[in-house]
Amino acid sequence: MKKSELKNFFKSEDYKPMTFKELCRTFSIKEKDEKEKLREMLDQLIDTGFIFRDDNGRYLLTKGNLFTGTIEFTRSGNIAFVTTDDGTEIAVPIEKTNLAMHKDRVMVQIIGRWYELPEGRVMKIIERGIKRFVGVFETRGQFAFVIPDDPKLPYEFTVPIEEINGAKPGMKVVAEITHYPSLRKSPQARIVEVLGRVEDPATDFPTVVVKHNLPVDFPQEVLDEVAKLPDYVREEDLEGRWDFRNEVIVTIDGVDAKDFDDAVQVKRLPNGNYLLGVHIADVAHYVKPNTALDREAFNRATSIYLADRVIPMLPFKLSNGLCSLVQGEDRLVMSLLMEIDRNGDLVDYKVGHGVIRSYRRLVYDDVNAFLEGKPEGDKLKDLAEHIYLMKELKDILRENRRKRGAILDIEGDEVKIVLDDKGHAVDIIPRKRGESEVIIEEFMIKANETIAEIFHNADIPFIYRVHEEPDYDTLLQLKNYLAAIGIRMRLPQQVHPRVLQELLEKTKEHPLRASIQRLLVRSMKRAIYSPSNVGHFGLASEAYTHFTSPIRRYPDLIVHRLLKMYLETGGNIPKKELKKLEKYLAKAAVHCSKRERVADEAEWDYEALKKIDYISKHIGEVFRVVVTSVTKFGMFVEIPEKYISGLIHISTLDDYYYYDEVSARLIGSRTGKVFKIGDLLYARVTRADKVRMEIDFEIASEDEFEKQLQPNETVLWKPEKVFEKLGNQSTVTGASKKGKNKPNRSKNRNGYT
Repeated sequence: MKKSELKNFFKSEDYKPMTFKELCRTFSIKEKDEKEKLREMLDQLIDTGFIFRDDNGRYLLTKGNLFTGTIEFTRSGNIAFVTTDDGTEIAVPIEKTNLAMHKDRVMVQIIGRWYELPEGRVMKIIERGIKRFVGVFETRGQFAFVIPDDPKLPYEFTVPIEEINGAKPGMKVVAEITHYPSLRKSPQARIVEVLGRVEDPATDFPTVVVKHNLPVDFPQEVLDEVAKLPDYVREEDLEGRWDFRNEVIVTIDGVDAKDFDDAVQVKRLPNGNYLLGVHIADVAHYVKPNTALDREAFNRATSIYLADRVIPMLPFKLSNGLCSLVQGEDRLVMSLLMEIDRNGDLVDYKVGHGVIRSYRRLVYDDVNAFLEGKPEGDKLKDLAEHIYLMKELKDILRENRRKRGAILDIEGDEVKIVLDDKGHAVDIIPRKRGESEVIIEEFMIKANETIAEIFHNADIPFIYRVHEEPDYDTLLQLKNYLAAIGIRMRLPQQVHPRVLQELLEKTKEHPLRASIQRLLVRSMKRAIYSPSNVGHFGLASEAYTHFTSPIRRYPDLIVHRLLKMYLETGGNIPKKELKKLEKYLAKAAVHCSKRERVADEAEWDYEALKKIDYISKHIGEVFRVVVTSVTKFGMFVEIPEKYISGLIHISTLDDYYYYDEVSARLIGSRTGKVFKIGDLLYARVTRADKVRMEIDFEIASEDEFEKQLQPNETVLWKPEKVFEKLGNQSTVTGASKKGKNKPNRSKNRNGYT
């Protein structure tokens, strides 16, 4: 029997799905070697995607609705999602993943619907996505194995005795997969590196690096190219550039910052308008297309900022040196000069190549202290006129954005983690935005909008930063959450960001403001890069891009190159070049969006490890916590001052509690006690697991909490006092619309700018 005959048989209209035995009977195949030959041909047809085998063992013809993409599993393990090459998301139930693993590149066939998404089954594993992973080495009898840290890899990988490489039970190791899971054999790995004890903070960085496959060291050919670059700005580099070296232009960054890619100046013009100058490091002058340096920057696509180190997109000679706008040094820039009227509207602009010499390197804390009249800010008195003018323009720009409906008041849950010399977390301090941070934010938003509008109006291929409006169903979840804590919110049929800004304003003094902000961000879609301009929902911008950070973001470098091309051609870019640009920008937008997501997840994981390290020193201590989520198996709570989250399992409670799914509450069957979202409790830390990245709490009493207080320590709030505030209701108005709940697949800390 030939393969072509078998293919024609499957394609015939008379064919009905058959099992292997039924196929053997149909073709009168009885001999063992003939059966093996048939099975081999069937496997080949499956591999090519021509047929697939269903859950009942029957062979079916693939109907052509095949897609390729990357599969990602959820932590719960009961569902996976394939993101296809064109950005479509397909849900794949765990029983239809066909032994695929997290991050594998797969071929998937759509077979139905899963809520609002198509449902599919994995037809073929095209390429394995994970080659190495971090886990804990364990032994059981004569067997050795590695348990992955990542719950999205739900396997124990056996390790042959000759591949143990000196690991001892309980140690954190890096394992390389040698055999992937199959129907006949369990997965297998060999240990390639022993990192150390699980609790050792030195293992945190390699854990994150291996898990997310982060590039740390630069290839030698990149370093060789960088070594040939000058150490300073040469005279020949200044030709044809605007000279701003005698202007008062400053950088404002965090105290620990070393890569300064934006500098600003503000002047009052004779007509009463403002001149806002935003000067951005001219990275494109040094990083040329199609060089080893450029290819490496594209592959990384972004710098990654961890608590105690940076994995830069560019080598330090560029990021901290030649491109960084350090005080008192000549630096090449792309300069955008904007005339802004007293309503915050752009009147005119000029953009071109410039050179600056930063007048002063300012620090956020110092500028904030100056504006607040604190003694620490006195060192900036010589810049008083400039700083006050910056604040004045900031207020105008912010009011302009408020009027158009932009979401302004999200502060996020960023923290500064204080580490000792061994890498242990000794304190966690919430980051608060002051006036200076908002000044830079408003100036950068205005610059990004202005550059995006240039290309949008010229109808030239471009890479935009887009943010689609949220799905109604996800906002309905936000509404239900707010209802659970006593806040009424009615959703209009067409959601405008103004509705969400109203919500933030009305809950400004609410004790759960941080939780409300976090859920609001999670209810919105993630901002991504795209060659198509669909606007930016959160900022209420018709056109937006990333222009202001080319040292640390590759899309900004692309924008600079496009801007140079625009300036050189006067906007008359040849048609042949336009077609090349369209194709390149589509690819670059997808890649940079993916790499941004990887960077975010790496930063979150590293922060989570340090938080667990911190809380592990406080096992048995009692904290004030807020209930952020209620499930049938317990309550997730958070320590507000530290943004540390964990679980109070239902088994630790004082009664048999049943879960009311409609109101998202746990109700005691004997006591009638109710636990719900927004409750403020006292809770004791009982477990901190760095491997599974889990923290457990149990309910404690006020007396236990107060026994821990130092003699002069002040209690900022008590649960019973907050309950009184929760009785007041806030209302966000708008026309209502019925919607259907759907499973919440929002990822943590979903940034929208």
